[in-house]
Amino acid sequence: MALAGVRVIELAGLAPAPFCGMILADFGAKVIRVDRTKAAMSLDTQGRGKQSVAINLKTSEGVALLRKLCVQSDVVLEPYRKGVMEKLGLGPLDLLKENPRLIYARLTGYGQSGSYTTAAGHDINYLAISGLLSRLGRSGEKPYAPLNLVADFAGGGLTCALGIVLALLERMKSGKGQIIDASMVEGAAYVGSFVWKSRSIGMWERSRGQNLLDSGAPFYDTYQTSDGKYMAVGALEPQFYTQLLKGLELDAAELPPQMSFSDWPQLRQIFTERFASKTQADWSVIFDGTDACVTPVLSFEEVSSHPHNQERGSFIKDSKGDESPRPAPLLSRTPAEPRLAADPVIGEHTVEVLEEYGFTSAEIEQMRAAGVVECNAAKAKL
Repeated sequence: MALAGVRVIELAGLAPAPFCGMILADFGAKVIRVDRTKAAMSLDTQGRGKQSVAINLKTSEGVALLRKLCVQSDVVLEPYRKGVMEKLGLGPLDLLKENPRLIYARLTGYGQSGSYTTAAGHDINYLAISGLLSRLGRSGEKPYAPLNLVADFAGGGLTCALGIVLALLERMKSGKGQIIDASMVEGAAYVGSFVWKSRSIGMWERSRGQNLLDSGAPFYDTYQTSDGKYMAVGALEPQFYTQLLKGLELDAAELPPQMSFSDWPQLRQIFTERFASKTQADWSVIFDGTDACVTPVLSFEEVSSHPHNQERGSFIKDSKGDESPRPAPLLSRTPAEPRLAADPVIGEHTVEVLEEYGFTSAEIEQMRAAGVVECNAAKAKL
């Protein structure tokens, strides 16, 4: 796999950093999640392919142990607020002195500088500060965040993974590591570059929810069908719009022009009534195989059985039968090979990992007895 041989130390966190770690693990990196001891359960739902080591960082011995793991690894993935790792003596400047090849990725909401750098926040806050939230929402309604996908995962975990891969690539030339300052605010804004840069061509001149791509256009929206399900319509270009009207059995000569903004409410009402006349399955039969850009809105329970997704194997099941998306993108020679075993429990691989890092069985047992580490391999097999 593409990242085979890369060792990653992931400090346990929530959502964005675990996603970043899972991406790296899916593509072959050895990702070791460092969990706290005496934790009831892991909150990492994206632990696929990772190993878990439980270390008590409230002890000096635990801090020293983590330091040894970090300086013998390629990447450290850290999700804490600024200053936490420095207080432990595990900041990037400290570790890079011992391992100049280390890539130290810091994934936070507001970044490592600025007046908000130590402030608490969540996806919706980062999205708000990025400017994007002001553009999300229907006309006449308040802004809304699309789940926690844009800042946490696209602007956070995915962008951080890109930074790590770029730093690994650059290290091949320079032999040096570096510090990655991954801010979810800036990552979200960067993901929204199209919105920013397409303002110059007039795409966002109208208020929120009244433009071409923000639910303003009736030919770029969702419509309820007679069975309570939905169809997604994205018939932007004239030739696609023609196919949409054909499928809906509507005569263009009897309708307002497609790009007549003032007539969009009338068009939306016509489309709403027409889509409500048939079931989702009926409309799927009508539009499949056309260029109308009309597709069914699939539930999580339906996606893997859709013919297209089924043919590509776009969704996978783990050992418990739980379904999730297959890693993307597809690489022709070194594709991702996600592990389908259950996600690790806290401390499941403590012994195995420490032995790989050169600790003896006696040293590991001594640390376990002193409460420096926690070993739960037996519990994991129950």
